[in-house]
Amino acid sequence: MFTGLVEELGSFACRIGTRYRFSAEVTLRDSAVDDSIAVNGCCLTVVEVGNGWWEADISAETARRTALGSLQPGDPVNLERSLRYADRLGGHLVQGHVDGVATILQSAPDLRVAVPPAGALRRYIVEKGAVTLDGVSLTCFDIADDAAGGCEFSVALIPHTMSMTTLGAVQPDDVVNLEVDVLARYVERLLGHTEAATDDD
Repeated sequence: MFTGLVEELGSFACRIGTRYRFSAEVTLRDSAVDDSIAVNGCCLTVVEVGNGWWEADISAETARRTALGSLQPGDPVNLERSLRYADRLGGHLVQGHVDGVATILQSAPDLRVAVPPAGALRRYIVEKGAVTLDGVSLTCFDIADDAAGGCEFSVALIPHTMSMTTLGAVQPDDVVNLEVDVLARYVERLLGHTEAATDDD
């Protein structure tokens, strides 16, 4: 579990088969094999560490369903270590399980993204609700539906976020990892069970 508050702007170093190497400093200080680190919002397991780098194995499914498969050597990445129970929850609860890929329509500071209809994510995106883009906890506004079942929405980035994360440099047509609010999913699931039980009575 994560908070969506990026700890470090690291970089993608190289790909060796299915193994990805990331350059980092801050996130390596107390990390070890089997720990979890979110890379652009995608939870990865540390499998090897070295001097200024760590590696993770990326499955074909992860590469296909996230924007990690398009990383090139030298690309910056947002890094966050997993949440400890004693930590402050400054963002929102983030699983690091990417729900889909969104496309940048307008660059920061008023970042605007398009969410495709695939995956039926629209129902989880609400005005002033939480969303994670490339691992950054943000608040949605100015939501507009499209005829295909997708939507567009905006998030406002402060200068600090723009300078400390990859979102300050993204341009139209770039893609970012999207994770919707997990609490919305649980509420939907619970309400569905309640309605089903009521219908059976």
